[in-house]
Amino acid sequence: MEETSAALDLSETFAKINQDDIFGSNAKYETKLRLTKDDSRMKIKRRSLDLNNNESSKTKPLCKTKSLSSHFVVNIFDEQCSNNPRNNEEKGLLSHYQSSSSSLHGVPGPVSDAIDEDDPDSCGWRKIQIEAAFGICIKFEEVSYNVRLKRSKVEKHNIVQGVSGSVYPGEFLALMGPSGGGKTTLLNLLSGRLKCDAGIITYNDRLYTKSLKQRIGFVLQDDTVFPHLTVKETLTYSALLRLPNSLSKQQKMERAMDVLSQLGLERCQNTMVGGNKVVRGVSGGEKKRVCIGNEILLNPSLLFLDEPTSGLDSTTALRIIQMLQDIAQGGKTVVTTIHQPSSRLFSRFDKLILLSNGCSLYFGKASDAMRYFSSIGCLPLIAMNPAEFLIDLASGNVKDKSLPSQLKHKFLPADVHKYLLGAYESRASTMEKIKLDEINHKLNMSSDAAGECGASWIAQFCILSRRGLKERRHEYLSSLRVIQVISTAVIAGLIWWNSDANMAEDEAGLLFFISVYWAFFPVFTAIFTFPLERAMLSKERSVGMYKLSAYLIARNASDLPLDLLLPVVFLTIIYFMVGLKHTFSAFSLTLLSIFLSIIAAQGLGLTIGAAFMDVKKATTLASVTVMTFMLSGGFFITRVPRFMCWIRYLSLNYHTYKLLLKIQCGHDGGGMEVGAMLLMIIGYRLITYILLRRMSLTPA
Repeated sequence: MEETSAALDLSETFAKINQDDIFGSNAKYETKLRLTKDDSRMKIKRRSLDLNNNESSKTKPLCKTKSLSSHFVVNIFDEQCSNNPRNNEEKGLLSHYQSSSSSLHGVPGPVSDAIDEDDPDSCGWRKIQIEAAFGICIKFEEVSYNVRLKRSKVEKHNIVQGVSGSVYPGEFLALMGPSGGGKTTLLNLLSGRLKCDAGIITYNDRLYTKSLKQRIGFVLQDDTVFPHLTVKETLTYSALLRLPNSLSKQQKMERAMDVLSQLGLERCQNTMVGGNKVVRGVSGGEKKRVCIGNEILLNPSLLFLDEPTSGLDSTTALRIIQMLQDIAQGGKTVVTTIHQPSSRLFSRFDKLILLSNGCSLYFGKASDAMRYFSSIGCLPLIAMNPAEFLIDLASGNVKDKSLPSQLKHKFLPADVHKYLLGAYESRASTMEKIKLDEINHKLNMSSDAAGECGASWIAQFCILSRRGLKERRHEYLSSLRVIQVISTAVIAGLIWWNSDANMAEDEAGLLFFISVYWAFFPVFTAIFTFPLERAMLSKERSVGMYKLSAYLIARNASDLPLDLLLPVVFLTIIYFMVGLKHTFSAFSLTLLSIFLSIIAAQGLGLTIGAAFMDVKKATTLASVTVMTFMLSGGFFITRVPRFMCWIRYLSLNYHTYKLLLKIQCGHDGGGMEVGAMLLMIIGYRLITYILLRRMSLTPA
């Protein structure tokens, strides 16, 4: 097959890096790289990036991929990272990083077990083209994290105890160990989502700052996405919210399509993501790639993932890990937790931390792990997956394993743990357990430089409103809900069919039923909002995707047209079946009164949901509240004892019922009832905002 090459325009390359603003705007990139297409396939001339400037290698075509957006400029690792290498091993590491990150110049990093892109089952899996990012090295020493026991003010539980290590750009670090070993907690500590109680964590020899948040991507174990949005919509909305204002809307959308192409999601881009048994969507591997795509939109320097292979079959898990390896080889620092990988997955890791009971039993090259444990007398007696062997040791399982003489007659997990921990601590000096004061190369970074925020408040409001309308229209306008409302209206209309206008009690009963129904219905719809969206809200707010005020106002704005559509249908059916006052003004005022009741009830439901963030607790309180408002609504009893009369003024039903009576009886007034309901509409939402501001964004 004839090889072609793509022209590389390097006229603007290797611009001087602003050392005083390393964590500044994502739009201020240090180097610009333009890639051009040759028809629908892109071949890039490979150039050998030999550090000694020796001979160049032969040219070979790369896997086909869409070119990166020429508007989205990429970062190149600071040359100082290679000026003062720590030792020969670090030189090799930096050389590997430079070689891997130079894949943009046509020199891809080493890839094994490549998946045939012509395979129909591969679904777009291939070695992806990753743009270079500013390299950030993480170093951590004697990191510890404790939690206080609920029943004790003094006793603490050690989650992470004295863990040390480092990971450099271009490396893929795996945190491995049995359940409860401290993997996820350590991942949260390294990513800045938790603060350590002891020890130190640095990023290019600087402490964590809020500006660093723009350089970090974090993928949760649970795929936190909106199920009713398509793959393309999910990435597009994320790009519009998170990418800096210096990029136009078109550039942001191009960036989203670039990432979609890089992750091989073109075939399913118009398919709903899905997320439960009701909403069927893309496969588990595709959904995981969507979550990863949400994070690499900003071209992060650090990518953290919590159990990215959880719930996936072995082949899909391998493809996910291969993709993460490609991302790391593009110059990023990748850290992931993993429970029990296959031998093929284990071979992909550059570094490994083996955790047990919060302690580190091994830190170093993953390929050297078996050699290390063999040196301390721990060997498998049968052929075993290395990862399975290591996790067995970390769990204290010594079956089918050769043990040193010190453990001949000790088989308790505590004894095994004590021996392994002691062996690691005594031999740590011969391993890659890095001390912070031994690192000579430094990068000048600003500790207080503020990164450029994403979209403006108005843009956030508009984007969140559109996203909310698309996501929730499926739920609000579901066939079951429409049938429920229409059936209720028809049944009520038949029961009150052409009721005699002189029968005041019958008409009052109907009006009270309407006031109760359109208070009860919105409350029990709204209380589920924040408990169900808590994970998404915490995730998006933790990365500063939008302002809370923009989210809350957009949430109410997008719900408004959906909330008001069914009441129009309901009232149109029931109004003329029962023979209420047949004037346009009476019908309009009745509809307006119901609208006010719905908006106020929705605010009450949002407040209750935000207060508890638990569906069961919120439902219980909502039931008691709605029942109290109904009993004090003025229909069942007119004379309420003085010490209880204040409840009626808090009741939605009381004010709505009085308004409906005045409209049908032709009485003037109603200003006090309208004012009370407007006060409720605003007051409930202010309380909701305060409750959401106090919500913890750290993982549970």
